[in-house]
Amino acid sequence: MSALKPARASGPAAPAGQSVEPPEPPAAAPARIVVAARALPRLVLPAVNRFFCPCPRGLEPALAAELTALGASAVSPTAGGVGCRGPIALAYRINLEARLPSRVLLLLSQGRYQGDDDLYRLALDVRWEEWFTSDQTLRVDVTAIRSPLTSLNFATLRIKDAIVDRLRERSGARPSIDTAEPDVRIAAFLHDGDAVLYADLSGAPLFKRGWRAGRETKGEAPLKENLAAGLLAVSGWSADQPLIDLFCGAGTIVIEAAQIALGYAPGLGRTFGISNLAIHDPALDTALRAAARDRFDRRSADRTGPALRIAGSDIDPAAIALARENLRAAGLAAEAVRFDTVDAADATPPWPAAGVIVSNPPYNERVPIAIEHWRAIGATLRNRYGGWRALLLTSDRGLPGQLGLRERRKTPLFNGAIECRLFEFEMRMRAAG
Repeated sequence: MSALKPARASGPAAPAGQSVEPPEPPAAAPARIVVAARALPRLVLPAVNRFFCPCPRGLEPALAAELTALGASAVSPTAGGVGCRGPIALAYRINLEARLPSRVLLLLSQGRYQGDDDLYRLALDVRWEEWFTSDQTLRVDVTAIRSPLTSLNFATLRIKDAIVDRLRERSGARPSIDTAEPDVRIAAFLHDGDAVLYADLSGAPLFKRGWRAGRETKGEAPLKENLAAGLLAVSGWSADQPLIDLFCGAGTIVIEAAQIALGYAPGLGRTFGISNLAIHDPALDTALRAAARDRFDRRSADRTGPALRIAGSDIDPAAIALARENLRAAGLAAEAVRFDTVDAADATPPWPAAGVIVSNPPYNERVPIAIEHWRAIGATLRNRYGGWRALLLTSDRGLPGQLGLRERRKTPLFNGAIECRLFEFEMRMRAAG
């Protein structure tokens, strides 16, 4: 079994390995910047490194296109995410600018294993003392597909023990474990007899943009921000088209759309796990953030283009109030999104031009809605939204029949663990008179 070690710029190229998705850790606050990590010399990585970016299942093609646009090479979609290659600057850009990934993982080591002791030796061979200090807190996550091991908990313990033992041997002290808000996150994936170790460069999941904090601002069964952005990507909506969410809840879809239209980088309001590692380049981080802020400021100040035509409506006035609060917290002006309290069955287009409806309506298993109400919503779409496209995400595969509409296409997506379909409907223009 072999382990692949991190290298300095003069060393060998970063290893290529199987692209895999680690488990999604519980919600946590954005990563804290730990001064102790700066006591280490900055570790310079090779010019090309191997990354893996998990994403909601079903969004892999859209994420591959997003990573390519950010300059990634060797982009390879796989179930649950996308692998790619690039310089460490690419990881900073993904953290800051990409909307679809859940996190950015840097491949550190890989090897064959048969038992837990093999995992211990694989992890022990990584030069952890070059990446972070024993003063920092640590979390290890392990996920597996067809692993021969009987206990993932014990596998996690053995990897953690190897990291702790190596740091204690090199520094005389051991790091503490913090499963809620760790300074450093290490992810491992086990597939058959192959093991891969990753450094998590994001910290808190990337769908945590920093503007929706606390349960009270999430609304009923909210979409994660990266899935909301994914719906927009799959829909083909562009910023010059009108956009409406008829079931906007706390506003996630329309706020993502407004940030896209105004060029607001989703990571501007938070920090990232890379800041706690010895590979952190503060000057690069500062420069990329300044460039992103400048792009947003310039686009926001440009009043020569057309005004945004983005609207959200909901039957619940409390949800609309939360959406307006979230819009402000997201760094956008109140006029960026039009919000209205209205039943979807009574809605009318706020602009004469046709556009796109993108919504996550309540699923029947969590919010029972009478079939008569769905029929009324379908009639409203047919009679008032001629020329529009409507894309509705739901786990209820009978929704088209309840609306009395026939879908043009359906895209399988996952909202967390819930298997859904994004149904697309085209509303025909009705003849005048």
